[in-house]
Amino acid sequence: MAYVYLVDGTYELFRAFFGAPSSRKNGREIGASRSLLRSWAGMLRDPEVTHLAIAFDTVIESFRNDMFLGYKTGAGIDPDLWSQFPLAEQVSRALGIVTWSMIEFEADDALATFADRCAHDPAVARVLICSPDKDLTQCVEAERVVCFDRMRNKISGEAAVREKFGIAPSSIPDWLALVGDTADGIPGIPRWGSKSAATVLAEYRHLEAIPDDARNWSVQVRGAAALATSLAGARTEATLYRKLATLRRDVPLTETLEDLAWSGPDASLAAFAEELGDERLMESVTRTQSDRAVKR
Repeated sequence: MAYVYLVDGTYELFRAFFGAPSSRKNGREIGASRSLLRSWAGMLRDPEVTHLAIAFDTVIESFRNDMFLGYKTGAGIDPDLWSQFPLAEQVSRALGIVTWSMIEFEADDALATFADRCAHDPAVARVLICSPDKDLTQCVEAERVVCFDRMRNKISGEAAVREKFGIAPSSIPDWLALVGDTADGIPGIPRWGSKSAATVLAEYRHLEAIPDDARNWSVQVRGAAALATSLAGARTEATLYRKLATLRRDVPLTETLEDLAWSGPDASLAAFAEELGDERLMESVTRTQSDRAVKR
C-alpha cells in the first residue's frame, strides 16, 4: 500500500530561509537550499515515505491575482530568498523527487489536486499533505487524507481540524472568506472573527445558507445583528473571497501514483550536492536507494 507524501515546497523554503543558518558560496546565498537538501534526503530515509512529490510556487502570482487586485504578490520578498526559488526546485529534482512548478496555479492547488486523485484509490493507504497551512486543511478527509506538520511531527485529520477551527474541513474556504487571510491578501468581512465565523458555520456550513436576518439564525452569537447586516451587505465580496480561498482540484498534473514512487536520485545530485557544499550527502542517498531496493 502506498503512503503518499505531498510537500508544500514553497512553505518549506520560507521556513528554511528564516530558520536555517545563512551560508554563502561564490557570493550567492544557499543556506535555505542546503537545509532543504538535508531535510528532504532525511524524508527519503523513512520507509513509510513510499511515494513523494513536492510542489512549488515558481512565481508567487497566479490566476487569483486576475480575480482580485489585493491578492498576494511577490513584492517585498528578500532577494536572498527569491534567488533560492529556482535552487529549491533544483534540490527536489536532483533528489529524484517528482517536482511540480506552478505558474498559473499555486502549489497548494497541485497538492489539493493530487490528494483528491488519491483519496479514493484503493492502492493508497494514506495521503499526507506536508504543510501546517490552514488553507490545506480543506483537503482533509477523515484520517485518510491528513495534514502533516513535519517540524512538529503533528498529523491533523478531520477530528483535529474540527477541534482547532470548530468546523468541518469543507467549511474552511467559507471561514477564510469571513475572517480573512492576511498571508494571501484576503481582507474578510467586517465584524466577523474566528469564533463567530466558526459558531455560525458549524450550524450552516456554507455562506449561502446563512440567513441575512439574524432573527432567523438558529444559533446564539454575540453581536449577531451586526454580523448578519455586515454579511448581507457584502455577499458579493464574501463569495469572491471564498473562491480565492478554495483550492483547485483540476490542475493538469500528468503524473500517476506509480510516478511518485521514489526510485533514486537524479544523475545530477553528486555535482549539485558538491555545489551546495554537502558532498557526503550523496553517500547517504545512495545507501537509502540500496536499502529500498533490497526491501522490494
